[in-house]
Amino acid sequence: MATDRLRKPTILCVDDNETALYVRKLVLESAGYSVLAASDSATAMELFSSSAVDLVVSDHFLQNTTGTELAAAMKKLKPEVPIVIISGLVEEPEGMEHVDLFISKVDSPPQVLRKISELLKR
Repeated sequence: MATDRLRKPTILCVDDNETALYVRKLVLESAGYSVLAASDSATAMELFSSSAVDLVVSDHFLQNTTGTELAAAMKKLKPEVPIVIISGLVEEPEGMEHVDLFISKVDSPPQVLRKISELLKR
């Protein structure tokens, strides 16, 4: 459908750190993505289930849960949506079987954007 090709990809960003969430949203929007933001897992699940989301970027350490646990719940609803975990951890955390990509917070914004773009093209 022509309108699907014209629609900007929508990325759901999840982070309980409001500053990190704001910065990540700004970077993604400046790269041309439409961004939904959630500061907790309940809001993230609500947005994920009610919106056309093309990709999820979640911090790993969230209040009351982890990004990998959130990914597992999201994959039960929409297994086709890629999920990216971003973390300050050097190594991938446990529970990555439901995650499509792990990104370290030490990666620069251009590196992160390139990885996200590549994942969306798959």
